[in-house]
Order: sequence, then structure tokens, then C-alpha cells
Amino acid sequence: MPKEIRIGTRGSQLALWQAHHVKDLISDAFPETRVPITVIKTTGDRITDRPLAQVGGKGLFVKEIETALLNGEIDLAVHSMKDMPGDLPPGLTIGAVPCRENPFDALISRTGRSLSDYPPGTIVGTSSLRRGSQLKYLRPDLEIRSIRGNLDTRLRKLMSKEFDAIVLAAAGLLRLGQADKITQYLDDSTMVPAVGQGALCIETRENDDQTAQIMAKLDHAPTRVCVQGERAFLRQIEGSCHIPVACYGKIIEDNVLLTAVVSSEDGRKRIREQTLSPVTDVVTRGRDLAKTVLEKGGKQILETLPTHDK
Repeated sequence: MPKEIRIGTRGSQLALWQAHHVKDLISDAFPETRVPITVIKTTGDRITDRPLAQVGGKGLFVKEIETALLNGEIDLAVHSMKDMPGDLPPGLTIGAVPCRENPFDALISRTGRSLSDYPPGTIVGTSSLRRGSQLKYLRPDLEIRSIRGNLDTRLRKLMSKEFDAIVLAAAGLLRLGQADKITQYLDDSTMVPAVGQGALCIETRENDDQTAQIMAKLDHAPTRVCVQGERAFLRQIEGSCHIPVACYGKIIEDNVLLTAVVSSEDGRKRIREQTLSPVTDVVTRGRDLAKTVLEKGGKQILETLPTHDK
């Protein structure tokens, strides 16, 4: 075993929680290995005044960390899986996917109302085109506005009455001990999550045998297989986490049920398809699901998006 494994991460409160969580997993399994953490600022961290989709969706929160990994400055990178583009840079691989947290989105309501109870004109904040488009499909009478910033910033904006409600990934709230803030979980029957939402991605260099031995102890097979199907869908769609595309896999006995959605930005058009796949065939089925969605109107929907969203 190596004497030291260096972790690279973003510096946000949630990213640091995730990095320390992975550090603890490594330390528990390999107590003799030192695990220092290096904070790396990414493009996505620097841009706080515009919706992410306006500045290019792919790799906003990972590129600089991946560069450090390729340069040998760190030994592994800890990301939110939903921030990962469909294709990784040559020389890098997903070394491990730990057990997934709650994958769904969560509504935080200033007045305690659920989504169906809000009157027309209610202002709901989200930073995600995927969430926004699905909200508009469900409730076209609501006003969906962009909201950026860390969790505390978004909660302050909510409580200062800039918004009546906000929608965030449940996983981040749960990891940061903010479960009590959640008014309503929006499961996949209401809002299909982003590819990889709730899962962590531990990215490593290919052919790094020592790190691979450690990764084998951290990998959670049921989470990995679901994420593999979701990411196969994403690669075939040629999308990123910042376009109105969603795919979620869940284990049903020995199979994976993949549910995918492509929505127009205004929510007026939506393609929703499912496929039940054997675990051993999930990548092929994920690709086939993307082809089905594209053929049934998803291609036309994605072509209407501005070029920088693709």
C-alpha cells in the first residue's frame, strides 16, 4: 500500500465534506496511509453571477482538478458524479463509486407547502435547467427563476423572500446535516434526477495499480452499475449536467430500471422513456435508451437549445 494518497477537491462546503468522507473511508480501510487533501479552485467556482448553462456545461467543476491529477499533483479526485461529463480525459478513469446517498431532488418551501399546493405565480428557484424544465412541465403556472450560490446563500435568498421555494439535490442537504430543511422529496415519479445525482465519483489515473487496490475497497457495486447505465445514456445523448436531460437507474431484483427524460427548456415538450436491463447489459441498454429518446423527439428538443448548452 502507498504511504500517502493525495486527494484533490473543490473548496465548497459540500465538496470538502465529500473529500473528508472519502478520506475517512480510506483511513478506515488503510490506517497506515496518510490522506492529505488539496483544495483546487475550478471555473465553476469562479463564475457566480450567471446560470451555469450560459457558460458551457461540460466540466465546469472538474477540469482544473483533472489537470492536477494528470500532472501527478494529486493521486485521486473526489467529485459529485452529476458534475462529470460523459467522457473523461485520456489517462483518467472512475476508480470507485461509493454507496449512493438519496438521489432525488428536494423542495425547500418557505411556507411549508408542497409543490402541488402552491398557487399560480409562485416563485421557485433552481440553478438547473433540468429541474427548471421539469418544474415547468409539472407546473407551467409557476415562475421559475435561476438561483446560484452555496447552500447557505440559497437558503438566505429563500428566507429573505426572493423566492417562495427552492429545489436542490437532496444528497447535499443530507450530507450537510440539513435534512430538517426539506419540505418534500421529489422522487423519480415526479422529477427524474440528473445522471449520477447522489453518487460520488473518485477519479484516478489509469494504470495506477497502487491506487486501484485502495479503490477496490471503496467501490459499491450496486451504485456503480446504476451509474454506468446512466452515464452510457449521457454519452450517447452527448449531453452534460447543464442541459435538460435526466436519467436514473435503480436496482429491481437482478435488473436495473433506467428512466430517462429530455425536456424542452420551457417545459412544453417532454420525452420520458424506460428500459429494464440485466445488470450485465446496462451500458448497452443505456445507449439504446438514449437512441430511443432521441428518435421519439429528444433530438429536436436538444437542437432547440443554444449552442453553448450542448
